[in-house]
Amino acid sequence: MTTGEATPGLDLDLDVLGRWFAAHIPGAGDEIRATLIAGGRSNLTYVVTDGSHEWIVRRPPLGHVLATAHDMAREHRVMSALQSTGVPVPRTFAMCTDSAVLGADFYVMERCAGTPYRTAAELELLGPERTRTISERLVDTLAVLHAVEPTSVGLGDFGRPQGFLGRQVGRWKKQLDASHTRDLPAADELHRKLAQSVPAESAAGIVHGDFRLDNVLIDDADQVTAVLDWEMATLGDPLTDLALMLVYFRLDADEGSNVATAPGFLDERAVIERYSRGSDRDLSGFGFYLGLAAFKLAAILEGIHYRYLHGQTVGDGFDRIGETVHPLLDAGLTAVKEYD
Repeated sequence: MTTGEATPGLDLDLDVLGRWFAAHIPGAGDEIRATLIAGGRSNLTYVVTDGSHEWIVRRPPLGHVLATAHDMAREHRVMSALQSTGVPVPRTFAMCTDSAVLGADFYVMERCAGTPYRTAAELELLGPERTRTISERLVDTLAVLHAVEPTSVGLGDFGRPQGFLGRQVGRWKKQLDASHTRDLPAADELHRKLAQSVPAESAAGIVHGDFRLDNVLIDDADQVTAVLDWEMATLGDPLTDLALMLVYFRLDADEGSNVATAPGFLDERAVIERYSRGSDRDLSGFGFYLGLAAFKLAAILEGIHYRYLHGQTVGDGFDRIGETVHPLLDAGLTAVKEYD
């Protein structure tokens, strides 16, 4: 995992944070060091150490963000609630809502062992058999999450599942509008089609909101050790998670860089079939979910593109984000006709 030194310019004052750690994290010293974990396109994630222990600190990105898109308290709450379930999540240690510490809410969790595989090349080094196992366990983990009854873990009020799909269509349109730097006719067309064809919803469940291979950690035994990045978690129709994961698999497929192109990785139909075997959810009308997933991802990437244009991103690779939005919207328009 590539890292770079965290600096005060990244809104991380180590003196202030060190004093907070010593007061709130059992066993932590007040002299700490930190590194920024590169690769994230949204919330900023740091490895913090006092020389004896390591923790992960998560805080919102700098600059322009949608008010509800980076709620650290929600992310902390859902991971804390899932500790007693079969869903692998990191232990959480503390939540801070005092803006005087880092300038934004943040929380502290354990640093779990494992690798977030991001490219086909990384999986190819493991061979097709291990790659297939990893893809199977990825799908199985999603089915386990979606089988958790929200009220049984204290998350009965974590969202408003009634009308979830319609609100998602509206929410991501609002996200696009808030990040406007250019006209996107395909986005307008896709929004119209989605708004006109909202289906009856699947039974309510916990929705991760950004479930994909590089948001989970895989250990050397090819087990999923942790599901990460819960910033968009809520209650709603869990089929949106499955659809978004599949849309991620389609990105850059022609270039061979996507994990789903690695030999042995389950293809799209096999993913759907495996999920279906582990779930009792109705997958008819799945084309809408794929179209909504493409629309959501386009809105997220357009928000990142906005921040890049305004000098509010940290790290490399943001200059190419805007180029992916157009083909993604076109794929979404095609997707609404699939699987129906």
